[in-house]
Amino acid sequence: MTADVQSRPAPLRLSQLLALTKPRVVSLIVFTAVIGMFLATPGMVPLQVLVFATVGIALVAGAAAAVNCLVEQKLDAVMARTRARPLPMGQVTSLQTLLFAGAVGGGGLTMLYALVNPLTMWLTLATFVGYAVIYTVILKPLTPQNIVIGGASGAMPPVLGWAAVTGQIAPDALLLFLIIFAWTPPHFWALALYRKHEYAKAGVPMLPVTHGDRFTRLHVLLYTLILFGVSLLPFSTRMSGLIYLASALVLGGVFIWYAIMVYARYSDRVARATFRYSIVYLSALFAALLVDHYFRIVLT
Repeated sequence: MTADVQSRPAPLRLSQLLALTKPRVVSLIVFTAVIGMFLATPGMVPLQVLVFATVGIALVAGAAAAVNCLVEQKLDAVMARTRARPLPMGQVTSLQTLLFAGAVGGGGLTMLYALVNPLTMWLTLATFVGYAVIYTVILKPLTPQNIVIGGASGAMPPVLGWAAVTGQIAPDALLLFLIIFAWTPPHFWALALYRKHEYAKAGVPMLPVTHGDRFTRLHVLLYTLILFGVSLLPFSTRMSGLIYLASALVLGGVFIWYAIMVYARYSDRVARATFRYSIVYLSALFAALLVDHYFRIVLT
């Protein structure tokens, strides 16, 4: 198998290594980080900061995803959702993945330190450790609250973006963190509900496996209600205005409707739809923050 991997053309092997960085997941991470940059300043983000912070954060996020795939390759081989990833398929080796992640992550951290600022680099490194080590290695196989606790690392990108522009962490940046932190449980538990048999087969103690469907469905609803309340904080603190408020009410109302359906009329189809909507929700909510931010500046 190793000889076959080594004989693959370099461009093909590179594309398989890039697949380990989970580009779709990283794109959402980078999007929220970029929104954090723009919200941190009343004007435009300096071009150097925008470019190098975006690329640096993306590289480190991709490296963390690759390490996640490396650590979980045996679990990935068991689950239908992940068995086609390059490592379970034997398309790349563990050593290649480790070297690739080290090079990509190291390059991203160096870029952030030298071309953005040290605080952003250290926060990004902490986020990498939180996801690739604390969540992947420790929390995920240990506790059904892995998503809740480990969600802190996934909620960091807008804080990283804010720090890249200002060199500090402001209360408004922490509100953005709190929104993603509250969003993470209903997002992932909706997925876990219709993938519970795969998680059970892989021995991962996700909430539907350890506490059952009804308990999980209730918590999807409760955390969605918490998220709705948290999403209104930027307006209540005057960080944002009426455009954001209207968007948060509509987007949150739809999310609550999905959560009620998950709780009261569950089906795998409803859970899938809820999971897909949760991604649309977060993207649209952060886009509304951006539109509101600059629209208010124009008006004033």
